[in-house]
Parts: sequence; structure tokens; C-alpha cells
Amino acid sequence: MSLRDKSVIVTGGSRGLGLGLVEALVDHGAKVTVVARGTEALDAVAARLGVATIAADVTEEAAAWRILGEIRPDILVLNAGAKPPMGRLDQLSWTDFSVAWETDVRAGLYWMQASLKLPLRPGSRVLVGSSGAAVTGSQMSGGYGGAKRMLWFMAKYANGVSQEAKLGIRFQAIVPRMMILGTGVGDTAAGAYAGSMGITSEAFVARFGSPMPPRAFGDRVISVLEDPRFADGLVFGLNGDAGVTVMEGETA
Repeated sequence: MSLRDKSVIVTGGSRGLGLGLVEALVDHGAKVTVVARGTEALDAVAARLGVATIAADVTEEAAAWRILGEIRPDILVLNAGAKPPMGRLDQLSWTDFSVAWETDVRAGLYWMQASLKLPLRPGSRVLVGSSGAAVTGSQMSGGYGGAKRMLWFMAKYANGVSQEAKLGIRFQAIVPRMMILGTGVGDTAAGAYAGSMGITSEAFVARFGSPMPPRAFGDRVISVLEDPRFADGLVFGLNGDAGVTVMEGETA
């Protein structure tokens, strides 16, 4: 898939991994709309990259329907997510433990449902942001790992609906397999784990191998979108050393 002139919505695209992806999309000629809550950050990315922006709370169901109905993107990237409070299992309240469920999963449900029910056009692709925590867990971040695994499952469920209804929409999960500094979640998590070990954040993330800063993450997502080898895969792992790997292939 060539990205030139393709309409792309990126939620949470004003900072961190989302911003790295927006930069890469713009360089490949895509017409990008960034959806986020903070108007100041949106204004900054619009001024620097010339993208369209919409200030909205992605956990509001009406926002998903309104924005997708107006734009009908060729590609939707569900990147927005909350920064989970860090702490041991015995230290977290339910409110803290469930932050990622109340934000990431809630938003994922609304935007995937709207994609299926509007529906988006045949051939559209929806990339669902997951995490390496969905594979190995993350004992210091409460329900975060489970929430990210649920989004992985939801991408599979959405594919099943699309196939049954013959919608031609493809849902794919993106799984960064390392903590990434320069992002809210990555900085917070790395700081918590590094602090518990008495080392620096940089020393902790070095255990994952070569770094994958936000723009490098964006380039790897571009590969998922453009490389025909990844057109039909379901779940993709991204890291600094291996690049893009297929973690789950096409499902029936």
C-alpha cells in the first residue's frame, strides 16, 4: 500500500510514539489528522508538520462516531492511551489499577465499533496499539498488561466481525517489544523499574537491545502499512534490533 494521499487518523498523535508515527506518515505523503485532547500540543504539531488536528477525548463514544463519520479514513491508528500509575500489586487501588482499562480499552472499543458499524470503506486498515506488556506482563503497572492484551484480542474479534459481514476492513495489532524513552508511558515505567533496581532508566532500557525512539517506531509502522508481506498479518512485534516481526499471521 502506497501511503501517498491516503487519509490517516492517528489518535494520541501529538506526542510520544504517536508523534513519531505522524512524522513518518507526513514524510510518506499521507494526509494526516491527529486526534488528541491537548490543544497546545495539537497546535504545535499542526504548525510544524502541517497536519489537520481535532481536539477530542477518545474515550467519548460520540467523538469516535463523529470523527470517523466525517473523515472516513483509509487508515486508522488507535495509539492514544493513558499513563498507568506505577506500583506493586499490593499498593494499587482499583482506580489506579484500572486506568488503562478505563481509557485504552474503552477508547479501543468505541473506535473499533464505529469502524465496523459506519462502516469504513472496504480496504481500510485499523492499527490497534498494544504493548510488549501484553506478552510478558508488567508487574509494576497494575492492569496495563492485561488491558493491552485485551486490545490485541479485540483486534482479532473485530476481524471476525469484518469477515462475517464482508466489510473488507483489516484490524491489526502493533506490539512494541521494548520500553521506549521519550514517551510518557516508557519514561514512567522505565523509571519505576530502574529505581527498584538502583540503576538508571537508560541502563534498564538497554536490556531490550538497540533503542527504538519514537521516529524509528514510526518508520517500522510504515513498513507494516507499505510492505505487502505484512498486508494480511494480525499481530506485529516492533523493536530496535529485529525491526518488524509477525507474531500472529492471518486468521480464518
